Amino acid sequence: MNRLFFQPHQAGLSKVEAAEQTLRNINPDVQFEIHNLNITTMDNFQHFMDRIRKGGLEEGKPVDLILSCVDNFEARMAINTACNELATVWMESGVSENAVSGHIQLLIPGETACFACAPPLVVAANVDEKTLKREGVCAASLPTTMGIVAGLLVQNVLKYLLGFGSVSYYLGYNAMQDFFPTMTMKPNPSCDDRSCRFRQDEYKQKEVTRPKQQLVEETEEIVHENNDWGIELVSEISEEELKAATGPMPDLPEGITVAYTLPDKEADTDTTGKTVQETEESLEELMATMKRL
Repeated sequence: MNRLFFQPHQAGLSKVEAAEQTLRNINPDVQFEIHNLNITTMDNFQHFMDRIRKGGLEEGKPVDLILSCVDNFEARMAINTACNELATVWMESGVSENAVSGHIQLLIPGETACFACAPPLVVAANVDEKTLKREGVCAASLPTTMGIVAGLLVQNVLKYLLGFGSVSYYLGYNAMQDFFPTMTMKPNPSCDDRSCRFRQDEYKQKEVTRPKQQLVEETEEIVHENNDWGIELVSEISEEELKAATGPMPDLPEGITVAYTLPDKEADTDTTGKTVQETEESLEELMATMKRL
């Protein structure tokens, strides 16, 4: 966020303060509510849960969607825990440490894999990610990669909220090869998050009670049977030629037909045609006769 929101005159402001100030200048009609806190602590996590539960546009109503733009796994796990407990849909996004790849992901509790179902190796191995960063060394930063991932995230949000197009469950971005992998991850029945397992059972029960859609076979309509130009499709073979090329139909069991029949060889033999008379001339003499014609 510091690459996309911070401006020189905002030095000293927190990320949320700078973000609100920049966005308010872009669109003053948007309502903002900022909280500058660490959601991974117990007290702040409860406050975070309360705002998800009651912080919708209508006071007292839950929020419709959460967008995760944090820069560490601990905060992502906190968001994941809150959304699983409250059954809140959220979208996760991130850019790699080398700044040349990123991803966005839609997480629906119970229906898709949560962040704990298939955690990154750092989280699965229970490694303190603070030990992975060298002191005084900042991770690589490319505002172009961050801008692309942010654009993909917002586009996915619009499709989800407004109900158009195809919403991506997971969309990656590789800047080195301009590669955009997509996939859908199912929830893990053995997920470490108890709320995730509960939402999975809840979703399965909901799917069982949902009425199944009956498939209706649609008949193809005849196109241009009658037209204003008098165009007709005419077979290149006459009925007489078709009959002549058709042989007798074999006796087959009910329900079995043949694709075609062979004509009768004897009926097809022409015995009334002219025949060539035999001659005692040699081949060379016959060829000489042909040349003189």
